[in-house]
Amino acid sequence: MNFKQAAQDILADVGGAENVTNMTHCATRLRLNLADRSLADDEKISAIPGVLNVVYQAGQYQILIGTEVPKLYAEFEQAVAVARGDAPLATNQESTDKGSIISRIFSAISAIFAPLLPALAGSGILRGLLILATQVGFIKTGTGTYTILYAASMSVFYFLPILLAFTSAKRFGASPYLSALIGSALLYPDFINLMGKAGNGVVTHFFGIPAVLMNYNSTVVPIILAIWAYSYLYKWLDKHVPESLKLVVLPMVSLLVMVPLTIIVIGPLGVYSGEAIAAFVNWLIARSSILAGVVVGGGWSILVSMGIHWAVNPIMINNIANNGFDYICPWTFACNFAVIGATLGVWLKARDQKLRSFAVTGFVTIALSAIIEPTLFGLLVKNRKIWLAQIIGGMAGGAYLGLTKVVTNAFVFGSVTTFPAFIEKNGMNFLNAMVGLAIAFVVGAILAYFFTKRDEKLA
Repeated sequence: MNFKQAAQDILADVGGAENVTNMTHCATRLRLNLADRSLADDEKISAIPGVLNVVYQAGQYQILIGTEVPKLYAEFEQAVAVARGDAPLATNQESTDKGSIISRIFSAISAIFAPLLPALAGSGILRGLLILATQVGFIKTGTGTYTILYAASMSVFYFLPILLAFTSAKRFGASPYLSALIGSALLYPDFINLMGKAGNGVVTHFFGIPAVLMNYNSTVVPIILAIWAYSYLYKWLDKHVPESLKLVVLPMVSLLVMVPLTIIVIGPLGVYSGEAIAAFVNWLIARSSILAGVVVGGGWSILVSMGIHWAVNPIMINNIANNGFDYICPWTFACNFAVIGATLGVWLKARDQKLRSFAVTGFVTIALSAIIEPTLFGLLVKNRKIWLAQIIGGMAGGAYLGLTKVVTNAFVFGSVTTFPAFIEKNGMNFLNAMVGLAIAFVVGAILAYFFTKRDEKLA
């Protein structure tokens, strides 16, 4: 069966994309909700190769395909997206595999994170408003209201591996739902409890094979690598498992192989890479605070893009706990304010309303909540010149903060609402912090303005 052709034929014969109000599938049927049932031509659809039957039940137009319906659904979903202008025509695996390795990596990252941008942006705004509400005393921490709103604003980050598993599967050509299950297994409470109070680094065993455990919530790299690897297993199973057994055998083997493989092999890559980054930062601080400010201020967004910036957080927390202050946290502020500046530069230069709107959303989100991921993956990763502008801005601001040895007295994320963390008995600490962040902001804005084309689009 030619799934792509069949999907296009079905779409045409049900009245086009405008007539499809909702679509889904079960184990054997493509299920469509149609705005106008009379536009669907049952005879033509029944005659399409691969279509076994057509029925209309419970308000759904149901097209019987068989156990291969997920393949048809994927092509049908793409055909609808293209018809509505929501997706480019050249989105197949062959087209995305062209180009240099770097281009392919950035293309993959963009495709994986783009569907999550609204959730990330909305959650970031909500978190920022919640922080502001608690600081002015409108909402008290620990109350039911605070907890409910905190859960609403932070769930997207805690369950990020599940969401990334789903979008990664769509990019790499695996089952999105089985991939989401793989991500879910990493966050399962009993699995997390294996670490006890010791935290990351605890070793457990799987049939005698040692496995290093870590908390995978909010992580990025492990699950993307896992689903990339799983896509090869999925395609192999899809090709070799008989159709009559796919419903049971394919998901069983997928989970049986990929969950242990991710925990034993792929997951620890994130652990050890994070530990290496943390060790490097400590080594750098001991030798030159200015150089450390340049590296962390400029490189923080790169670490965030790889999801291994969390490895540096324990260093900051430990510094606060033991010394009452920390030097690293201000450099992360420099990164964030360089991103804010970059959004301003883009807004001032670009004329595309969609891009300008996205830039404003990023500006507000970061200023209130310090969450840069929506802007990072929605704008900077896609346009490396603008990303370079942000990196240079972060380096400039980080250098000044390192030179003046600015500290924070709390572990916070860099935004306007967390400025109180700079307040020290020495008033110059706050003043130097504002100067350093202003440098990051202005440099990022100016360079982003010059690096942005007037006809720049939000890809």
